[in-house]
This record gives sequence, structure tokens and C-alpha cells, in this order.
Amino acid sequence: MKWTIALLLLLMQFSAIGQSDQISSYFGIQYKSILPNNFVGSKILKLSEQEFSSTCEQKVGYLIGATVRAGITKLIAFETGINLVHRNFQIDMSVPDSNLYAQTDLSLLSYDIPLNCLIYIKLSKAWYSNASLGFSMVYKPSMIQSVTGLNYGHVFTYLGATQRKFSADFNANIGFEFRSKTSGFFYLGGSARIPLEPLFILAGQYRNEGYSLLSYGDINGSFISIDLKYFFPNTKSNGSTFRPGPIE
Repeated sequence: MKWTIALLLLLMQFSAIGQSDQISSYFGIQYKSILPNNFVGSKILKLSEQEFSSTCEQKVGYLIGATVRAGITKLIAFETGINLVHRNFQIDMSVPDSNLYAQTDLSLLSYDIPLNCLIYIKLSKAWYSNASLGFSMVYKPSMIQSVTGLNYGHVFTYLGATQRKFSADFNANIGFEFRSKTSGFFYLGGSARIPLEPLFILAGQYRNEGYSLLSYGDINGSFISIDLKYFFPNTKSNGSTFRPGPIE
């Protein structure tokens, strides 16, 4: 938590420094609605071992965080920040021979720092389109687990284990923004995220009175998203915030 706060303060300071330059920098906030699909990677993993089978499907999640856009030229910028990523998964499990069916949910929290190069296309005085490519450094702090117990000692256990706490994702973004000197920048777009390695390894186990079956596979974790961003307007200082008083 300490390094997260320190990075946010550093990003805000970086944005403030850029405001005095001819090519400005901007600080903002963003929200992304994570939409799993089969275009950039499979959203469903099927596991089976003898009579034990299960299906893990990635569901809608979200990404929220702070972002800094540092201008390089009037039409090229560098964008970074820090985000919290909340992913949701639904697992359907079954042992048809024993007429056992159940369902459980898993959630994975991770943090990422994107590093993107962004190019603008000016459409009018206030409207711009832009596209960016880059990578995200991802931190996955912990494993996830779910235990589902049924009658007569039947137990389903699922464990999501990360290969490494730190990994990287490929980013691609495209969108449109409206710019106002007094109100800030309003951005609407879409993006795709493709992990360079599996998000985590999912292991499922069925147990009943000493009898056990185990299956496992890789969760891809790719997704597309609808992106909303807001960048605060740069304001110029009018001088000292302290007015001369009797002491002076």
C-alpha cells in the first residue's frame, strides 16, 4: 500500500511539472469495464478427469485507477498510471455418475502499471481520436481458493495459483476525446489486453471419503474493455496563495 501511495504522488508531481512546459502533461482517472470474449483469447476453460468435470468462465469485471499523460509532441504522448484490476470467474462443477452438480465464484485482484505510446489525430478544434500500444507491468499479490462442500462428504476445491507474482500484458487502445481548457478532457474508447503468460493455473479437486480426482489447466485472462477517462484541466497559478498581512 505504501508503494502505491508513493507512486500516485510521484505521478501527480510529474503531471504538475509538465504543466509549465509548452507540451503539457495531464493527470486523470479512468474506469474500464472488462468484457471477456473469444476474439482475443478463450474466456472458457474446460477441465475433466474421469467422471469429474468442470468449466471455468471469465465474467464481467472492472479496472479503475489513476493515469498520467505526458506530452512528447503536440500529437504524440506517453501514458502511464496505476490501476486496480478486479476479475470475476464462475466455475460449474459436476460428477454426473453421482448426480452431483454445483457452482462457485472466484475473484482475482491485481495491480498494473501501463506504459503506452499514444498518437493523436485532430478531428476538429475540440475533438481528437487517438490510438496507443504498449505493455503493462502486472502484480498479482496472492492466490485464490474456493471450497464447496456437499452432502455425504462430497467436496470440490479449486485453487488459482500464479506462476509469478509479476508478469506483463500487451495493450492496445483506440478512442475519441473531447477537450475543454476549462472542463478538462473526456475520453471514450475501447482496448484489448493480452497477457504474455497465463493469468493463473486453475487446479480443481473432487474428494469423497478418501477418493480423490484432480484436474488443472491455464486461465488465459485476455479481455476487451470499454474505457472511460477524465483528465483534469491544467490551471495556471496567479501568484502567491498568501496575501500580505500586518506581519509583513
